[in-house]
Parts: sequence; C-alpha cells; structure tokens
Amino acid sequence: MQVFHTKNKIIITCNKRLSPYLQAEVEALGFTPDRVFTTGLELTGTVTDCIKLNLNLRCASQVLYSLKSFTAENPARLYKELVEMEWESLIDFTGYFSVTSNVDNETITTPLFANLKVKDAIVDRIKEKKEIRPNTGPELDKVVIHLYWKDDKADIFLDTSGETLAKHGYRKLPGKAPMLEALAASTIMATDWDQKSPFVNPMCGSGTLAIEAALLATNKRPGLFRMNYSFMHVLGYDEEVFFTERRLLKDQAVKTIDFEIMATDISADAVDIARKNAQTAGVDQLITFKVCDFAETPVPSTPGVIMFNPEYGERMGLHTKLEATYKRIGDFMKQEAKGYRGYIFTGNPDLAKRIGLRASRRIEFYNGKLDCRLLEYELYEGSRRENPDAAPLA
Repeated sequence: MQVFHTKNKIIITCNKRLSPYLQAEVEALGFTPDRVFTTGLELTGTVTDCIKLNLNLRCASQVLYSLKSFTAENPARLYKELVEMEWESLIDFTGYFSVTSNVDNETITTPLFANLKVKDAIVDRIKEKKEIRPNTGPELDKVVIHLYWKDDKADIFLDTSGETLAKHGYRKLPGKAPMLEALAASTIMATDWDQKSPFVNPMCGSGTLAIEAALLATNKRPGLFRMNYSFMHVLGYDEEVFFTERRLLKDQAVKTIDFEIMATDISADAVDIARKNAQTAGVDQLITFKVCDFAETPVPSTPGVIMFNPEYGERMGLHTKLEATYKRIGDFMKQEAKGYRGYIFTGNPDLAKRIGLRASRRIEFYNGKLDCRLLEYELYEGSRRENPDAAPLA
C-alpha cells in the first residue's frame, strides 16, 4: 500500500457543530471538501496531504485516511476482509499498533470485540508474512487503525493523527473546567474577529481563549507544539516531508502584534496557570494578564471583541449567585465596552436571560454533550435595547 502517494478518501472529524470552522480551515489550506457533515468533512488526498492537515488544523479531532471500504454483515466477514489486506506494507512487524472504532452493527454488543477482530486480522496477516507478530495495545502514540462499521457497511482507516488534534499541546495546566482548545478556536472564529483589534477575555480561567486568540493573530499552528503523530510510524514515512511542512509553519508565524490581548481573572491561581500555559505556547509576551474582578478589566479604547466564558451551572436551574454575575456581565459590557462586539458562551438559557441585552446572533455549539450558545451583542456607543425577559437561547 503506497499510502503516502495514493489518493483516497480522507475523513477529518471534529466535535459536533465545529464543521463550518473546520471547513473554512481546510479550504484556506487549498483543499476542496467533497462533502461536509455535522462532525467533520470528507475530501480526497494522500497521507502526505494528511501530514499538512494534521499540522495546520485548529478545529479538527482526527484525520482518517481510508484504506478499504467493504461489506461485512458479521465479525467473521470483517476478519476475512481485513486479513487479506497487505498490513505488512504498513506496519513494521517489530512495531506497535492500536485499534479504535465506531461500531453500530446488530451482531456486535461491544466495540471492544470489533477491535479485537481487527487486531486479530492484522496480527495474523503480519505473522504469516513475517513470522513475527507486532505488539498491540491501547496507546495511541504509534500506528492507529480505525474501524467505522455501520450495519453491513465497513470502512477501515489509517488514523494519521493518533492522539486527538483537538488538544493543541500547550496546555500543561488545565485549570478548572477548561474549554477544549478546538472549541475555543472555533468560538473565536465564529466571532469574525479581524485579528487586528483588541481581544478582551475577562474571567479567563486557564487562559485558553486568550491564548487561542494570540495563536490566531500570530498565525501559529498547532503543529508547532507537537512532535509525534501516527503517520510517523507507518512504513514509507519520509521525515523530511514533516520537517519541511513544520519549517513552513515556523516561517509563516509572526512574532509581534500591535494591539492588545487582555486576560483577567479574580483568581490569582487561574491567572498564574493561564500565564504558564501562554509561556508554553510562546505567546505570553503578547497577552496582558491581570488579577481582578471582571468588572475591573481594563478595556482598550479601540473597539474590538470582548468574550466571556462564565460558569453556567450545566442547566441545573437558576443559581442566585450566577444570576447576579450574569447581570453584572451585561452591565459591564454596556458601560465599559461601548463600540465592541460582546460574546458570552453559555449552556444555561435561564442565566442568559439575566444579561439584560438582546443577542444579535445565537451561534450553536456543544461543550462536551451540553447544548451551548455563543451569544453575540452589538455594544453600540448610543442607547441599547434591553430586554431581560427575552430568551437568548433558541
């Protein structure tokens, strides 16, 4: 299998509702999706193309290269199809591989059994050809094979990513209830921020939003923070392709910006964690950190974007303290962020009502399994329409 130079179906997965932002990234890299769906998109390319995609994408989870599509009504047929594949040309017989799966087949009660059939087929094939069996296990740091099996239709993929791309690699200290990096990047992209005007992030927590804003503004890609991908362990891998692509990432990144990125939090520990994460990402000098109540956040006079990700109680009803906090957020934006576009990311529609402003947009996201909205507010210099009883969430 000459996967590095043979074009085939590529599926790029992402968390639900991130696909519009993933599509924009993929197209900016010069690729044309064949189709887009709620949890990803499909295009045509080689594993060499997958190298570029893995290093550049902020919103993706996995980059999957299709090895074979076939019909399999049961585990026996699955094994038969897979044992005939030339796994010895993909996986070093002295190496290591793991299997992941997404299975919906009436003959399978647990995906672990499907994974086992895939492992058996690969091991038996390589042992027959090389007389030595490769090691297998759960770690995703070497070759990763992914099975997608729905009803009697099966696809076997080379997962070229391995560990998820949704974590960008700089956040060594997660802090309390952190936002996943891919989600943070997507929410910032959803604001249409021009990356040339101030970005203000009160209640910054572990700093993910501010850091992702700085990475976007400097064109620093996630591939700069990671040195191991599944594709590196596939037979035929040419490391010069990877290092050439990585040099491009370094060359296109800029070192300075001429506007402010502000991150504040009332917790000194949170600000310390945010600053250390920013240091790991190499953008700590681009972000102004301050320990203060969000209402004391210094807002630059030049209008830009102000973005909150407050606690939202996970739809467990109203909480008196959070009600007051949301009202204060609305008051702060009205009084101190005139001319800005304000954004609040929340999963609690009842609390969102307490903001006291009418949202101009309600952009749908998920945070894990929780249905959330990114609420947009135009904070005009003049009077603003207030409607505390309006329901901002669809």
